[in-house]
Amino acid sequence: MSTERRLDRIDDVLLKKQPTLQIMLDNVHSSQNLSAIIRSCDAVGVLNIYYTTKENETLRIHKTITQGAHRWTHRYRINNGHKVDFLKQKKVQGFQVVVTHLEERAVSFRQIDYTKPTLLVMGNEKEGVSSEIVEMADEVIIIPMQGMVQSLNVSVATALILYEAERQLENAGRYDTSLLSEEEREEIKAAWVYRDTIARKSKGRIALEFKEEIIDF
Repeated sequence: MSTERRLDRIDDVLLKKQPTLQIMLDNVHSSQNLSAIIRSCDAVGVLNIYYTTKENETLRIHKTITQGAHRWTHRYRINNGHKVDFLKQKKVQGFQVVVTHLEERAVSFRQIDYTKPTLLVMGNEKEGVSSEIVEMADEVIIIPMQGMVQSLNVSVATALILYEAERQLENAGRYDTSLLSEEEREEIKAAWVYRDTIARKSKGRIALEFKEEIIDF
C-alpha cells in the first residue's frame, strides 16, 4: 500500500473511532484472549482498552492473533488495587458501567443502550468479574445460552457484545461523523504513523510497544 493510501486509511479509521465505547478486562489471565479482544475492539472502532491483572503484570501481545490491531488501539493496564477508583472516575466522566455477570438482575446484552457513553467490563476466564466491580455496575448483562454450558470464551463473548454495540452505533449514525476532535485525530495519527513506519521498515527486527500505559492513582 502506498504511503498516501496508508495515510488516507489511517484518517478514515480515526474518523470512525468510538471514544464513548470502551472496554475493561477484570483480572484477565490469558494473553491470547487479550490479543483476540484487541482485534475485535479495532474492528468496531473501540480506541481505549483497559485491563487489570492480580499480580499487576503486563501481558504480552500475540501479533499472530491481533494481526496488527494492537497498533490502532490504545491499551492501558490499571493497578488492580485501584480499579474501583478508576470506575468511579469513569462514572464522573458520564460513562455507564456495564458488567457481564450471571445474577438475578442481569438482562440480555441486547437490551442495553450502547449509544450512551459505555464502559463494558468483562470478567476473567475462571472467576468472572470481581464482586467489587459488580457492585459498581449500572447495568448487569448476560448472553442468553440455550445449551448445557452457561458461558462463552471471554473473547467470543466480548465480540458478540461489541457487535451489538456496533449495530446500535451504526444505526445512530455514529460512524458518519467523527467523535474525536481534529486536534485529537492529528495527535493520534502522528504517533501511529511514527510507530507504523518503524515497524514496517524494521520488518519485526525492532520490538515496539504500541501505546500501553500504566494507570495509577
